[in-house]
Amino acid sequence: MTVNLSKGQQISLTKSGGGELTVVRMGLGWKSAPRKGFFARMTAREIDLDASAVLFAGQEAQDVVFFQHLNSDDGSVRHTGDNRVGGAGQGGDDESIVVDLHRVPVHVDQIVFTVNSFTGQTFEEVDNAFCRLVDETTGQELARYTLTGGGRHTAQIMAKVRRSGGGWQMTAIGAPADGRTFQDLMPAVASHL
Repeated sequence: MTVNLSKGQQISLTKSGGGELTVVRMGLGWKSAPRKGFFARMTAREIDLDASAVLFAGQEAQDVVFFQHLNSDDGSVRHTGDNRVGGAGQGGDDESIVVDLHRVPVHVDQIVFTVNSFTGQTFEEVDNAFCRLVDETTGQELARYTLTGGGRHTAQIMAKVRRSGGGWQMTAIGAPADGRTFQDLMPAVASHL
């Protein structure tokens, strides 16, 4: 059963039948918002949203996974590849980041997921954007956070997973930010650690 997260809501990353999750996938989907007016059909623009995962030990970034660095140095986090146009928007993932929670180094205590518009469009031009967490072993969607309200920002700090006791918890952040790359977002990310 999927939990629809609202901003700031947390869920524990445990299996419904008990036990811990081992591998999760953070999926991102979107499509271009329909344009209005006479020239709408002739001026359709592709939107290149990029998903990134920044691994932290305390307040210090240790590694990052994004379209130019598809695997964390330790191999625990893997980006499945860049999608430059989106299009799923309703169900399937346009970009995914897979996290093997058991392989994440013990000093890494949180992973922050971001999305940014590499082509510079604001979220006013994005439709049906979502972030979802899937149990990669079973394919079951565990949680979904929908980006609502558009906005004049070019990025979003989506969610984070952090160690909690012996397991992991996910928090939906949903904070607007501005930047074309994950590097541009680092000052905004810092306030959510």
